[in-house]
Amino acid sequence: MTKERLTLYDTTLRDGQQTQGVDFSVEAKQRIASELDALGIDYIEGGWPGANPTDSDFFRSPPQLKRARFAAFGMTKRIGISASNDPVLAEVLDAGTASVCLVGKTHDFHVREALGAELDENAAAIHESLTHVAGQGREALFDAEHFFDGYKANPSYALECLDAAFQAGARWIVLCDTNGGATPSEVREIVDTVCRRIPGDRIGIHTHNDAELAVANTLAAVEAGARQIQGTLNGLGERCGNANLVSLIPTLLLKEPYASQFEIGVTVEGLAGVTRLSRLLDDILNRPPDRHAPYVGAAAFAHKAGLHASAIAKHPSTYEHIEPGLVGNERVIPMSNQAGRSNLRQRLVEAGIKVAADDPKLGELLTLVKQREDQGFAYDSAAASFELLAHRFLGTLPRFFEVEQYRIIVERRFNALNEVVTVSEAVARTRENGSVRTSFFESTNGGRQADQGPVDALYHALRQDLGRYQSYIEQMRLVDYRVRILTSGTEAVTRVLIDSLDEETGATWSTVGVSANIVDASFQALSDAITYKLMRSGAPASIS
Repeated sequence: MTKERLTLYDTTLRDGQQTQGVDFSVEAKQRIASELDALGIDYIEGGWPGANPTDSDFFRSPPQLKRARFAAFGMTKRIGISASNDPVLAEVLDAGTASVCLVGKTHDFHVREALGAELDENAAAIHESLTHVAGQGREALFDAEHFFDGYKANPSYALECLDAAFQAGARWIVLCDTNGGATPSEVREIVDTVCRRIPGDRIGIHTHNDAELAVANTLAAVEAGARQIQGTLNGLGERCGNANLVSLIPTLLLKEPYASQFEIGVTVEGLAGVTRLSRLLDDILNRPPDRHAPYVGAAAFAHKAGLHASAIAKHPSTYEHIEPGLVGNERVIPMSNQAGRSNLRQRLVEAGIKVAADDPKLGELLTLVKQREDQGFAYDSAAASFELLAHRFLGTLPRFFEVEQYRIIVERRFNALNEVVTVSEAVARTRENGSVRTSFFESTNGGRQADQGPVDALYHALRQDLGRYQSYIEQMRLVDYRVRILTSGTEAVTRVLIDSLDEETGATWSTVGVSANIVDASFQALSDAITYKLMRSGAPASIS
């Protein structure tokens, strides 16, 4: 059976930039666009030329795409002036992209109240604007804003707006659930009605996630006939975000009936890169990845209960909806105080640690793990620290370096500009390959500085000069630091979790430290993070 083609249209560079706290640089947009192109996305919407300096600069230096079409976004002409004389529309067209997507209102309420226009004036503006785009030899797309609410309020007018775009030559007419309030049953019914009027291979779907139904609504639209899917990486977008392409792409490729009915630009082989891309985006945004994100989260295939671990070892598909490697992720059997010997053995196997099933050390190690978790360690969230613990217990961990001493001094003072700053000075004395080195680092927070304080200073002091190991840790970076107070009072026990990233490979790992002293807990996690990187990189031991 011949499969139908679904078109993927990414709006991360525009909708994603509307996410609170997200502000892409031109360089970040270039990198994301290149990654999307390599993945197999069909359209990449770069933003709104003229809306802000970053977007304008980005369109002046467009990405060199190998297969994806590059699109500019704008709005239909203003009421009262012609499309050819609208300066905002002109700036969008001046970007020179092959594809141009214009948004226009299709809800009668918004036409009257937001635009202050008559219904027929708005429909005429849609038709004239898209005719103008198509007349310049560009591929015209129309985003029907608030379409589902507009249809429910006044179906004949909402459809009239679509007709205006279709008759003007729009290649794609995209139905937008702008406030994210539609349900799958509503979307399926309305899209089916639209596709009886306009061919489905001209219809797209653009959903927001305010009711956490964006992915479900997108799939409902596809089932009803829509053949273009709009969304963002990691579901970025204003308020609660947009439809998440990182979830939609593997669903379309691996789940029925979509896998047998449709094909997309992303291949099954290329799908293995989706986890790396998801985490790369979070790294660019300098925010921690969602550990529980479907398909790509670090915990997406984590199995904590001992009973599950035993069954998974024999029948993985019983507890996993897909093979984790298909999306570039991996199965995790985390260690915790709920773990049994089955969990322990499975986790050791995955870490490449061979221990016989009847080895008495298994029971001893399990007891050690549970004792340490009683003290506050969390190995279900810090798999790297668990591996190091197991290697240390079994005597198989290479000794790379020792920290003989470290010291941190925190001082609050005024700088030369009479601004209040907090200065953290860290000194670390390490022994490696018979040599002792003392490293110093100063981190400033406040005034015009934006470093990270004492933990930042300690991290840089530790990794500043590790002799032969320096090349192994050059691409290592900390991406998240989390603190939890486990007991109350002035002698409270603190747990520190640190996530690290290898910028070259995209690999991430988590380590943990526990102490009544937050700096010491941080030191434990930092030391584990560096040691794990050296172990995984195959660095030679230095200390016997």
